Parts: sequence; structure tokens; C-alpha cells
Amino acid sequence: MSTIRVTGLRVRHRKTVALDAVDLRLGPGVHGLLGPNGAGKTSLVRVLATAAQPDDGRVELLGEDVGEPRRRGPVRRRLGYLPQEFGYYPGFTVREFVAYVAWLKELPSADTPAAVERAVSRVGLGDRIDAKVRTLSGGMVRRAGIAQAIVNDPDVLLLDEPTAGLDPEQRVEFRELLRELGACATVVVSTHLVEDVAAACTEVTLLDAGRVAYRGTPAELAALGDGPDGVGDNPIERGYTAALRAHRGRPHPAAAVRGATR
Repeated sequence: MSTIRVTGLRVRHRKTVALDAVDLRLGPGVHGLLGPNGAGKTSLVRVLATAAQPDDGRVELLGEDVGEPRRRGPVRRRLGYLPQEFGYYPGFTVREFVAYVAWLKELPSADTPAAVERAVSRVGLGDRIDAKVRTLSGGMVRRAGIAQAIVNDPDVLLLDEPTAGLDPEQRVEFRELLRELGACATVVVSTHLVEDVAAACTEVTLLDAGRVAYRGTPAELAALGDGPDGVGDNPIERGYTAALRAHRGRPHPAAAVRGATR
């Protein structure tokens, strides 16, 4: 079952094409979104989060066409979204910040206190729940951002560079959380860190120059690195570079090494 369906997606930023004829079908599980800088990852996540509108194409989330404004509100209540940079009131405590987002998502007021405490605990900030956000380290602020994204137990969770600022131990804990969330939700993780994809994701989509260059499992991506085109310190890095080189050797619109619309 596809909870995210993207067809012919095209996004332009002035004269630059950020996404070009992207087709995707994603269901429950943890989906890694990889690609070099400028590949279109953030543009895709923003469109999926209904924070930006495409220039062309169709986006369906949870069975709803979010190109229709009246359908976005109900869908947004079932989304979780962590952008690369997010705003917050520094004078808020972590509890107040996450509760405010819960209010924006129209969680029932009776359920909000328990939902906030659970979300904050899941990201390892339970002992700082009443600390002012301005007193937190960069990694802690990032974890507070993850907490607000999951406070409503979303059916679709969109995370853009979520491990930025996290130390190695926190990244391991975060991967465990991703696997837990992906058991019943569709989780999309945009990242530069291929090791996060290898450890936590069930599928990976590789974008290059706004097009889908590869779609498959992390193991399948790693297997591509067995050939002469793979360069890197581990199998998935070598598969990543091999997939990019293979894609760049193909003329558009053959935009996938393996089943881009699978």
C-alpha cells in the first residue's frame, strides 16, 4: 500500500530545475533519501510536507490529492515534519515548544500532556523537558525538533538531515527510534550520511540533478559497489558512487538504475 504517491513532479527555483519528472511510490517503512548537494532532496521533502507547491505533477498523501487546498489541512494533522532549520521561541521550555506544535496539529487537549512527555522521552530529553530551549546544545535542539515531529504519532514522518548535531551514541539511539516508527508509519529521511541509511532504512532513493537515479534496498545499493565504478570506504558508499556514475552515463529520461517507480 502506497501512502505517498508522486507522479511527474517538477519543481523550479527561478531558472534552476530542482526536481524533474520524479515518480515515487512509498509505503510503510523507513525510506532513505540520498544524493549530492543540490540533488533536490530538500525540495522533495518540502513538497511532501505541503510546505511548498510543485510547478507540475501530482502528489497524493494518505490517499488525498494535496494539490487541492481543502485537503491539506486533514493531511497535515497526520504528518510529522522536521526541516533542516526550524523556528522556535527560545523562551519556551521543551515541554511548551512540543505542546505548542501539538496544539497546531489539533491534538485533543486532554491527550496533549501525555503525548508531549512520550515524544520528549523517546528522543532522550526527558530530563530536560522543563529546560528553556535557548539553554540547550545544538544536538539537544535537534532532538527537540524530532520530538515535535513525532508528538502526534504521524502516519507520514518527513525528516530533513535529522542527525545533524547528534553525537555517535545519539545517532545509534535515533536509528533504533526510526526502526520503531517505520513499523507502522511511512518515514522519509533525507541525509548525507549513508551509514544512517545502511543501518536504519528499508529502502533507499537516490536523487541526482533532480531525478531519481536509483531505488532499492540498502543491500542492493551496496552490491552495486562490487564493480569498478564504486569508490568509498564501505560497501554502501561504493554502491552510492557507482549508482551516481551509472545514472550520469544514461540519457534522460532513463532515470533509474533499478525500478524508479517500484
